[in-house]
This record gives sequence, C-alpha cells and structure tokens, in this order.
Amino acid sequence: MHDLFFVGFLLGLIGLGFRRPFLFVLGYVYVDIVSPQRLSYYLLNSVPISLIFFVLAVGGWLAVDNKSGLRLSFRQVLLLLLLAWCGITTMTADFPAAALAKWDWVWKALVFAIFLPVTLRTRLRIEGLLLFMTLSASSIIIVGGIKTLASGGGYGSLDLGLDDNSGLYEGSIISTVAIAVIPTILFLARHGTVFRPDKRVALFTAALVFACLLIPIGTEARTGLICIGLLAVLMLRDMKRRALYMTGVALVVAIAVPLLPQSYVQRMHTIEGYQADQSASTRLAVWQWTWDYVQDHPFGGGFNAYLQNHLTIRLAGAPGGGLAPANDVAHDQARAYHSAYFEMLGEQGFLGFGIWALLHLAGLVRMEMLRRRFRRTTDPDEAWIAPLATALQNGHLIYLVGALFVGIAFQPFVYMLVAAEIGLDSYIRRIRPRQTPAPMGFVQAAQA
Repeated sequence: MHDLFFVGFLLGLIGLGFRRPFLFVLGYVYVDIVSPQRLSYYLLNSVPISLIFFVLAVGGWLAVDNKSGLRLSFRQVLLLLLLAWCGITTMTADFPAAALAKWDWVWKALVFAIFLPVTLRTRLRIEGLLLFMTLSASSIIIVGGIKTLASGGGYGSLDLGLDDNSGLYEGSIISTVAIAVIPTILFLARHGTVFRPDKRVALFTAALVFACLLIPIGTEARTGLICIGLLAVLMLRDMKRRALYMTGVALVVAIAVPLLPQSYVQRMHTIEGYQADQSASTRLAVWQWTWDYVQDHPFGGGFNAYLQNHLTIRLAGAPGGGLAPANDVAHDQARAYHSAYFEMLGEQGFLGFGIWALLHLAGLVRMEMLRRRFRRTTDPDEAWIAPLATALQNGHLIYLVGALFVGIAFQPFVYMLVAAEIGLDSYIRRIRPRQTPAPMGFVQAAQA
C-alpha cells in the first residue's frame, strides 16, 4: 500500500503534466526533495524517476513554452561557470572515485537550477514552485515535528523516514532548511493565489511553522537554534509594532524553555563551551586543516578531498564537571568539513569559492533592490513582489548562516531557492522593463 501510494501520485502528476507541462517541472522538484524512490520498499527502487521527470520537464518546455525574450541572467552564467569548474576539479580530484560519486548528483542540481528560471514566466508558476518546494519539504518536517512531540527526539536518533543521513533527511540539514522555509510559508499564507488566505490556510500555516520550529529541537542540531535566532531578528525588520513583537518573542521563549527536553538544553550549552566539546573542536580542527590545505592547493582537491585529513584535537577542561578532562587530546581523520564555506574552499579552491560566494551575494543584492523598489507600491497587482523578495532574501540569509556549520554548499533545495530568485527577477524585468532599476554595483546597492 505504501508503494502504491507513491506510484499513484507520480502517475497522476505525469498524467496531469501532459495537459499542463509545467507540472513536470514541479514533479521533478518533488522527486528531488522527497526521494520517493528511496522511501519505496520495492516498486520504485530501480526506476529512474528523477531522470524521467527531468526529460519530461525539458521536453515539455521545448514543445509548448513561450521562449520570447529568453536570455541567461548573470546568476545563471555564474551557475554555468560553477558547473564547469566543478567538472574540471572532478577530473583532477585527489580521490577520483569519491569525487565522481558526489559529482553524480551535484551536476544535476546545478543543471536544474540553470534550467528552472526559464520556466518561471508567470506569477502562478513562481508561486507553484515555492508551494511544491514548501510542501515537499513539509512532508519531512511534519513527520519530524510529530515524532518530536511524541518522544522529544534526540541527537542522531530522530527518524525522519530514512536512516542514511542524506539530503534533507540529515538532522542538521533539515534543521537549517526547516527554518529557512518559514518566510516562504508565511508569504504563501498571506499572498498566495493557489490557496487563498482563509482560516484553514491560517491554521495549517500556524501548525506547519510550529513543526518547523520543532525540528531543531527534535534533531538537537545547534545550527537550528542559531537559525531560529536569525529568523527572529530578520522578521523584526518589517514589523510595524516592534515593541509588541519583541515582547511576544520574549514571552514565547520564557514559556518554551522550561518545556524543552533536558538533553536538548544540555547540547545547546555546548555552544558556549565549544572548546570542551569534541564535536565542535573537531570542526575547528577540520577548518584549520582545510585552510592550510588550500594554501598549498589553491585550486582545491575536488569533491570529498577531506578524506585525506588527519587531525589532532585539543579539548580544554570544562569547569564544574565539563565535557572533557583537562587538556584532553584526541585524534581523528577523514572528517567532513561541516561548513559549506570550507567545503567550497577545500573542494573547489579559491576560484570555485569566489564563484559560489558571488552567486549568493548577487542574489541577496537583487532581492534587496526588488524589496526596496516595490515595498511602497500602491498597485494591488504588485503588492506581492516586495513580500516575496523579502521572504526569499530571509530564507537565503538563514541558509548562509546555517551553512557556516553544515556542509550544504551543493544542497539542491538551496539551488531551487536561488532559481526562484532568478525567476522572480527575470519576471519583473519582463513585465516592467523600463521601471525596474538597472543593476547596481554591490557597493552602491549596500549604500542605497
């Protein structure tokens, strides 16, 4: 029955896609995020679902989509450059077999991110993409939220449906994405046209946001707590009654803290005493190794270059019965980067890191320009633009902060978010080619 549900849903999407080919694009989004072929017991295990939907998506676009005014944006060119550079470093990787294994899914994420914006020609399509991204991620988030309420979760023990810790099923990754998607959830609840705002939408939104906030508790991922703090600060930017908002946040925190599982509270305390926590200290040692490595290998070592690291970790004693004996020393090797920034440096060198950083910085700048341009518009048909630009920018910023502590430089969900930004920007340029401000330099945009 479990497998039959997935088969029926996917066949339904394909059937509807032949009437509305853009649904093939949304089907690929669902398959890439949820991975139903991995959740299936046997019916879908050997079926190349992702390839099928990608071929259908591209074929549908080629066959029926309007391609007038089609051109690649600056960020799509950056994605092409990043794709090419990753291909080069894969061919020269320190560990060819391991590099090819990661390249096998990275190139798909980058190619789809390059293709996706050209399909986003209407507001409905942009909203449809965000809705499918949100609901697909929510199928994991809701399960995690329910299990957290039932059992309290636990570090490395919250079962999200898969036990291989890959994609959004890994604790720290889903914690970051769950918080990053909240601004989009709130936008869809307030300005959505597929599901018009009403009491049912408001109730589901409140429950889904609550589930998103539960994920960092259930996974006990310290990254999630940092992302929640950033979200609270970012939302303050557009609040009209800031004093009331801050009072409400303080009240919620005061009520929630006594209800948190003791294991979660203890793990969050290790943020302050990171020198006595082997997990945090190992990350610092990996980052130091990566920085030293890239000095001698400025073009990086290709995917999974971390496999060659050998670490000496020194733990400071924690006062009052801390986490480690005083001056304890541990040794480790082949430890992952645990940071998208160091992941890019170690694998793609300074050039790859520069392209990647410019891609994200350009997205933040463009969303800020759209936000400022349309936030005071009096045209009801444009009232959604500034809130969407703000939601995308907030989600992007949360990702970039979460990525400081999680190796998600090539997480497909994030590249779909980038593609949505590009699609929104391109859509506004098409409908208002004269009124939309010309691109500014980063310095001018920061001063605007």
